[in-house]
Amino acid sequence: MNNESATIVQRLWNYCNVLRDDGVSYGDYVEQLTYLVFLKMADEQTRPPFHKESIIPANYDWQSLSEKDGDALEVHYRHMLETLAKESGMLGVIFRKSQNKIQDPAKLRRLIELINGETWLGLDIDVKGDIYEGLLQKNAEDTKSGAGQYFTPRPLIKAIVEVMKPEPGMTICDPACGTGGFMLAAHDYISHYDIDKEQKQFLKLNTFKGWDIVDNVVRLCAMNLYLHGIGGETSPIKTGDALISDPGDRFDMVLTNPPFGKKSSYTIVNGDGKADKNTQTYDRDDFWATTSNKQLNFLQHVKTLLKINGKAAIVVPDNVLFEGGAGETVRKKLLAECDVHTLLRLPTGVFYAQGVKANVLFFDRKQASEKPWTEKLWIYDLRTNQHFTLKTNPLAYDSLKDFIKCYNPNNRHDRKENAQFRVFDYAELMQRDKASLDIFWLKDESLEDSENLPPPDVLARDITENLGAALEQFSTIYQELEEE
Repeated sequence: MNNESATIVQRLWNYCNVLRDDGVSYGDYVEQLTYLVFLKMADEQTRPPFHKESIIPANYDWQSLSEKDGDALEVHYRHMLETLAKESGMLGVIFRKSQNKIQDPAKLRRLIELINGETWLGLDIDVKGDIYEGLLQKNAEDTKSGAGQYFTPRPLIKAIVEVMKPEPGMTICDPACGTGGFMLAAHDYISHYDIDKEQKQFLKLNTFKGWDIVDNVVRLCAMNLYLHGIGGETSPIKTGDALISDPGDRFDMVLTNPPFGKKSSYTIVNGDGKADKNTQTYDRDDFWATTSNKQLNFLQHVKTLLKINGKAAIVVPDNVLFEGGAGETVRKKLLAECDVHTLLRLPTGVFYAQGVKANVLFFDRKQASEKPWTEKLWIYDLRTNQHFTLKTNPLAYDSLKDFIKCYNPNNRHDRKENAQFRVFDYAELMQRDKASLDIFWLKDESLEDSENLPPPDVLARDITENLGAALEQFSTIYQELEEE
C-alpha cells in the first residue's frame, strides 16, 4: 500500500475509534463507509468530465444527504437505505438489508464530511482499491467480530494465483468469495498480459462470478470489486447458499477458500419457543456422497463447477484429507475422476480463524475414463518446523516462493523432489488407510531437541491447535457413528 492510500485508510480508521464509543463495531463502520462512498462516487459520475445519468433515484442521492443535518439527516439516511435496498443491479447488492448503525446525527454528519473531502473517482484505481482492502484487513484483524473468516491472507492468495496462471478470456469462479481476494488477485494477474480492448471489457464484466451466503460479506465483496474496476451496473457476486444446487454454470478456473467449520446447520424455533439446531445435508445428483460436512460438500461442488480440463485450487482443512465414510468416498472419486496433482500443507497461525490446520488442494477436472486420472500427487510440507503468528510473524509472500518454484507453474510435469516436496503415486495413495492424504515425512525438530523449544506462546498455540484438531477428529468419529 502506498503512502497516499495508507494516509486515507488511517484517517478513516481513526474516526472508527470515535464511533466505537457509541457501540459501532469495525464491521458496522466499514459497512456504513461502503454505503456512503458508493453514493459519493455515483454523485461524482454525474459531474464533469463524466456527465453520466445518475443511477441513484431522485431525492436519495449524495446531495440530498449532504444538505441535511441533525435528526432530519438521521431520518433521511434511514429512509434512503430502505429505498435503495429495493433497487435492482449493483444498487440492490450494495444496499440489500442495509441499516443505519450510526445513531448520533452529529457523528454521521462528520463521517459524510470526511468522505466528501476526497474526490474518489479522481483517485487512481489502485489507490481506491488499496484503501478499501486496507479497511477490510483492519476489520479482519478485529478477531472478536469473526470477520477474519472471510479474509484469506493476501500473500497466500497471490502465491496460489501465481501457480494457477489465469489467462485472458478465462471464466473464474469463487463459490465462497468472502471479500473477493481471489478474484482481485486473478484480475491483477490477467491485467499484466498485453490485452486488447475487447479482452479488457471481458475481464471487467464477464470473467468473474462469485457467491457468498452472508449479505454483509456480499456487499463488501461487491464494493471491493467495484473499486478495483470489476463489474458494471450488475454485480458479479450473488447472495445465496452455493451448495443448495448445481447453478449450471461451468468455469475454466475455480479459486476458493470455503468457510471454516465442518457442519452446515440451521436453527428452527419450535412452537414452545425452544430452538433446535438441525444438521443440513445436500442431497445432489452431482455429488459422490451425501454428508453434513460442509468442507466435503464444497469440494464436490467445486468439481461440478469446473469445465472439462478446468483447474481448481481449494483451501481445505485437515479433516478433508483423512476423514472416513463420506470423506473416503469423495477422496477416491476425486483421485479417479480428476487429476489431483498438488497438495500444499499450510502452516498454522496464518488464518484469522484460530486453530485452523489447512491445506491447498490443486486438481484438474477430466472427462469420464475407466483409468484413474491421478497418476502422481506432489505434496509440499510448509507446516513442519514452521512457526507463524498473525501479529509478530505473519505469513509473507517470500515464505511461499520455494513452493512456487517447486510447483513449476510453467511446466508442472517437470518437477524434482526435495526435503519439503515429495511425490506419491496413485497406487501408494490407494494402499493408505481410507485413502488418507494426511501425509507428513519431515521430523518435527521441536520434539527432537528439548533445548531448542519454540517460545512459550508458540508452544501454547500449537498445543491449543492440536487439541482443537483432536476434538475435530473425535466429533468426526462420533458423527460417523451417528450416521450409521
